[in-house]
Amino acid sequence: MFLLKLRTFTQTDLFLNQYQMSTQLIKVAIADDHKIFRDGIRMALKDKDYLKILWEAEDGKDLMHKLQIKVPDVLLMDIRMPEVDGINAISIIRKEYEELKIIVLTMYDDQEMITKMMEMGANAYLTKTTDPEEIYQAILTCMNDDFYFNELVNKAVLLKLQHKKTVRQFYPNPVKFSEKELKILKLIAEDKTTEEISKEVFLSPRTIETIRQNMKQKVNAKTIAGLVMYAMRNKLLE
Repeated sequence: MFLLKLRTFTQTDLFLNQYQMSTQLIKVAIADDHKIFRDGIRMALKDKDYLKILWEAEDGKDLMHKLQIKVPDVLLMDIRMPEVDGINAISIIRKEYEELKIIVLTMYDDQEMITKMMEMGANAYLTKTTDPEEIYQAILTCMNDDFYFNELVNKAVLLKLQHKKTVRQFYPNPVKFSEKELKILKLIAEDKTTEEISKEVFLSPRTIETIRQNMKQKVNAKTIAGLVMYAMRNKLLE
Protein backbone atom coordinates (compact mmCIF):
# COMPACT_ATOMS: atom_id res chain seq x y z
CA MET A 1 0.00 0.00 0.00
CA PHE A 2 1.32 3.44 -0.84
CA LEU A 3 0.30 4.74 2.57
CA LEU A 4 1.85 1.82 4.41
CA LYS A 5 5.38 2.53 3.26
CA LEU A 6 6.21 3.52 6.82
CA ARG A 7 9.52 4.89 8.04
CA THR A 8 11.35 2.42 10.25
CA PHE A 9 13.35 3.50 13.24
CA THR A 10 16.55 2.27 11.59
CA GLN A 11 16.07 4.93 8.91
CA THR A 12 16.37 7.80 11.37
CA ASP A 13 19.99 8.45 10.40
CA LEU A 14 18.91 8.99 6.79
CA PHE A 15 16.76 11.90 7.92
CA LEU A 16 19.41 13.30 10.24
CA ASN A 17 21.79 13.61 7.31
CA GLN A 18 19.65 16.46 6.02
CA TYR A 19 20.38 18.50 9.12
CA GLN A 20 24.01 17.62 9.73
CA MET A 21 25.31 20.31 7.38
CA SER A 22 23.27 22.99 9.13
CA THR A 23 23.31 24.46 12.60
CA GLN A 24 19.59 25.14 12.32
CA LEU A 25 17.69 23.21 14.97
CA ILE A 26 14.13 21.95 14.53
CA LYS A 27 12.11 24.07 16.94
CA VAL A 28 9.40 22.04 18.66
CA ALA A 29 6.49 23.29 20.79
CA ILE A 30 4.23 21.20 23.03
CA ALA A 31 0.58 22.08 23.74
CA ASP A 32 -1.17 19.92 26.35
CA ASP A 33 -3.12 20.73 29.49
CA HIS A 34 -1.44 17.98 31.53
CA LYS A 35 1.89 19.16 32.90
CA ILE A 36 3.07 15.66 33.71
CA PHE A 37 2.62 14.68 30.05
CA ARG A 38 4.41 17.81 28.81
CA ASP A 39 7.28 17.06 31.18
CA GLY A 40 7.48 13.48 29.91
CA ILE A 41 7.59 14.53 26.24
CA ARG A 42 10.16 17.22 26.95
CA MET A 43 12.40 14.75 28.79
CA ALA A 44 12.00 12.15 26.02
CA LEU A 45 13.04 14.62 23.32
CA LYS A 46 15.58 16.80 25.10
CA ASP A 47 18.60 14.71 24.11
CA LYS A 48 17.51 14.03 20.53
CA ASP A 49 19.80 15.37 17.83
CA TYR A 50 18.79 18.55 16.00
CA LEU A 51 15.74 19.25 18.16
CA LYS A 52 15.06 22.18 20.45
CA ILE A 53 11.99 22.52 22.70
CA LEU A 54 10.97 26.11 22.01
CA TRP A 55 8.08 26.44 24.49
CA GLU A 56 5.15 24.68 26.12
CA ALA A 57 1.50 25.74 26.27
CA GLU A 58 -0.86 24.65 29.04
CA ASP A 59 -4.10 25.17 27.11
CA GLY A 60 -5.47 26.36 23.78
CA LYS A 61 -5.51 30.03 24.74
CA ASP A 62 -1.90 29.86 25.91
CA LEU A 63 -1.04 28.10 22.64
CA MET A 64 -2.52 30.84 20.46
CA HIS A 65 -0.78 33.52 22.54
CA LYS A 66 2.66 31.90 22.30
CA LEU A 67 2.32 31.31 18.56
CA GLN A 68 2.02 35.07 18.13
CA ILE A 69 5.33 35.54 19.94
CA LYS A 70 7.44 32.77 18.41
CA VAL A 71 6.42 30.21 15.77
CA PRO A 72 7.99 26.73 16.03
CA ASP A 73 8.73 24.39 13.14
CA VAL A 74 6.70 21.55 14.66
CA LEU A 75 3.79 21.65 17.10
CA LEU A 76 2.88 18.60 19.21
CA MET A 77 -0.75 19.27 20.11
CA ASP A 78 -3.48 17.53 22.08
CA ILE A 79 -7.09 17.68 20.85
CA ARG A 80 -8.94 18.20 24.14
CA MET A 81 -7.65 21.36 25.79
CA PRO A 82 -9.36 24.07 27.86
CA GLU A 83 -10.15 27.52 26.41
CA VAL A 84 -9.46 26.64 22.74
CA ASP A 85 -9.56 22.95 21.85
CA GLY A 86 -7.36 21.33 19.24
CA ILE A 87 -10.06 21.29 16.57
CA ASN A 88 -10.58 25.05 16.74
CA ALA A 89 -6.87 25.66 17.18
CA ILE A 90 -5.88 23.74 14.04
CA SER A 91 -8.45 25.68 12.00
CA ILE A 92 -6.93 28.98 13.14
CA ILE A 93 -3.33 27.80 12.81
CA ARG A 94 -3.75 26.60 9.25
CA LYS A 95 -4.99 30.03 8.17
CA GLU A 96 -2.21 31.97 9.85
CA TYR A 97 0.81 29.63 9.99
CA GLU A 98 0.84 27.61 6.76
CA GLU A 99 4.37 26.24 7.14
CA LEU A 100 3.96 24.99 10.71
CA LYS A 101 3.92 21.18 10.94
CA ILE A 102 1.18 19.97 13.28
CA ILE A 103 1.46 16.58 14.95
CA VAL A 104 -1.66 15.63 16.88
CA LEU A 105 -0.68 13.75 20.04
CA THR A 106 -3.76 12.57 21.89
CA MET A 107 -5.53 9.74 23.70
CA TYR A 108 -8.24 9.52 21.03
CA ASP A 109 -7.86 6.86 18.34
CA ASP A 110 -11.34 7.31 16.85
CA GLN A 111 -11.15 6.96 13.06
CA GLU A 112 -13.53 9.84 12.38
CA MET A 113 -11.42 12.13 14.55
CA ILE A 114 -8.24 11.00 12.81
CA THR A 115 -9.52 11.76 9.31
CA LYS A 116 -11.10 15.01 10.48
CA MET A 117 -7.82 16.29 11.92
CA MET A 118 -5.83 15.18 8.86
CA GLU A 119 -8.35 16.84 6.54
CA MET A 120 -8.21 20.04 8.58
CA GLY A 121 -4.46 20.28 8.21
CA ALA A 122 -2.62 17.97 10.61
CA ASN A 123 0.63 16.51 9.28
CA ALA A 124 0.55 13.46 11.56
CA TYR A 125 -1.68 11.84 14.17
CA LEU A 126 -0.24 9.87 17.09
CA THR A 127 -1.70 8.53 20.31
CA LYS A 128 -0.15 9.21 23.70
CA THR A 129 0.89 5.58 23.94
CA THR A 130 3.29 6.12 21.04
CA ASP A 131 6.92 5.29 21.71
CA PRO A 132 9.08 8.46 22.05
CA GLU A 133 11.31 7.20 19.24
CA GLU A 134 8.34 7.19 16.86
CA ILE A 135 7.40 10.71 17.94
CA TYR A 136 10.95 11.75 17.05
CA GLN A 137 10.63 9.89 13.75
CA ALA A 138 7.34 11.68 13.02
CA ILE A 139 8.94 15.07 13.65
CA LEU A 140 11.79 14.37 11.24
CA THR A 141 9.49 12.89 8.60
CA CYS A 142 7.06 15.82 8.72
CA MET A 143 9.97 18.23 8.30
CA ASN A 144 11.24 16.25 5.32
CA ASP A 145 8.09 14.89 3.63
CA ASP A 146 5.30 17.06 5.10
CA PHE A 147 3.31 14.04 6.34
CA TYR A 148 3.92 11.07 8.60
CA PHE A 149 1.55 8.15 8.06
CA ASN A 150 1.40 5.36 10.61
CA GLU A 151 -0.95 2.36 10.59
CA LEU A 152 -3.57 4.26 12.58
CA VAL A 153 -3.80 7.03 10.00
CA ASN A 154 -3.53 4.65 7.05
CA LYS A 155 -6.52 2.64 8.20
CA ALA A 156 -8.66 5.68 8.91
CA VAL A 157 -7.86 7.38 5.60
CA LEU A 158 -8.45 4.27 3.51
CA LEU A 159 -11.78 3.59 5.24
CA LYS A 160 -12.77 7.20 4.60
CA LEU A 161 -12.03 6.81 0.92
CA GLN A 162 -13.96 3.55 0.73
CA HIS A 163 -17.03 5.10 2.35
CA LYS A 164 -16.64 8.28 0.29
CA LYS A 165 -17.85 10.55 3.04
CA THR A 166 -17.82 14.27 2.39
CA VAL A 167 -14.54 15.89 3.30
CA ARG A 168 -13.87 19.48 4.17
CA GLN A 169 -12.37 21.66 1.44
CA PHE A 170 -9.13 23.07 2.79
CA TYR A 171 -7.47 24.82 -0.13
CA PRO A 172 -9.36 27.84 -1.53
CA ASN A 173 -8.12 27.36 -5.10
CA PRO A 174 -7.58 23.68 -5.87
CA VAL A 175 -5.45 22.73 -8.85
CA LYS A 176 -7.32 21.55 -11.91
CA PHE A 177 -6.66 17.95 -12.99
CA SER A 178 -7.57 16.41 -16.31
CA GLU A 179 -10.10 13.58 -16.46
CA LYS A 180 -7.26 11.11 -17.00
CA GLU A 181 -5.30 12.48 -14.04
CA LEU A 182 -8.34 12.26 -11.78
CA LYS A 183 -8.90 8.66 -12.82
CA ILE A 184 -5.29 7.79 -11.99
CA LEU A 185 -5.44 9.75 -8.73
CA LYS A 186 -8.49 7.78 -7.58
CA LEU A 187 -6.81 4.49 -8.46
CA ILE A 188 -3.73 5.53 -6.47
CA ALA A 189 -5.96 6.29 -3.49
CA GLU A 190 -7.58 2.87 -3.88
CA ASP A 191 -4.15 1.28 -3.33
CA LYS A 192 -3.67 0.15 -6.94
CA THR A 193 -0.14 -0.62 -8.07
CA THR A 194 1.43 1.10 -11.07
CA GLU A 195 0.96 -2.06 -13.10
CA GLU A 196 -2.72 -2.34 -12.13
CA ILE A 197 -3.33 1.31 -12.98
CA SER A 198 -1.51 0.84 -16.28
CA LYS A 199 -3.85 -1.97 -17.33
CA GLU A 200 -6.97 -0.12 -16.23
CA VAL A 201 -6.26 3.15 -18.09
CA PHE A 202 -4.38 1.57 -21.03
CA LEU A 203 -1.14 3.44 -20.51
CA SER A 204 2.38 2.18 -19.95
CA PRO A 205 3.75 1.98 -16.38
CA ARG A 206 6.35 4.59 -17.32
CA THR A 207 3.62 6.97 -18.43
CA ILE A 208 1.75 6.38 -15.18
CA GLU A 209 4.86 7.28 -13.20
CA THR A 210 5.29 10.46 -15.26
CA ILE A 211 1.68 11.49 -14.67
CA ARG A 212 2.07 10.74 -10.96
CA GLN A 213 5.15 12.99 -10.76
CA ASN A 214 3.40 15.76 -12.71
CA MET A 215 0.44 15.69 -10.33
CA LYS A 216 2.77 15.93 -7.32
CA GLN A 217 4.46 18.95 -8.89
CA LYS A 218 1.11 20.60 -9.61
CA VAL A 219 0.14 20.59 -5.94
CA ASN A 220 3.70 20.99 -4.64
CA ALA A 221 3.51 17.64 -2.84
CA LYS A 222 6.74 15.89 -1.89
CA THR A 223 5.16 12.46 -1.55
CA ILE A 224 2.23 10.41 -2.83
CA ALA A 225 0.73 10.69 0.66
CA GLY A 226 0.84 14.47 0.30
CA LEU A 227 -0.86 14.24 -3.09
CA VAL A 228 -3.65 12.06 -1.70
CA MET A 229 -4.16 14.38 1.29
CA TYR A 230 -4.48 17.31 -1.12
CA ALA A 231 -7.07 15.37 -3.11
CA MET A 232 -9.04 14.49 0.03
CA ARG A 233 -9.06 18.05 1.29
CA ASN A 234 -10.37 19.30 -2.05
CA LYS A 235 -13.06 16.63 -2.55
CA LEU A 236 -11.34 15.22 -5.63
CA LEU A 237 -11.85 11.58 -4.64
CA GLU A 238 -15.62 11.55 -4.36
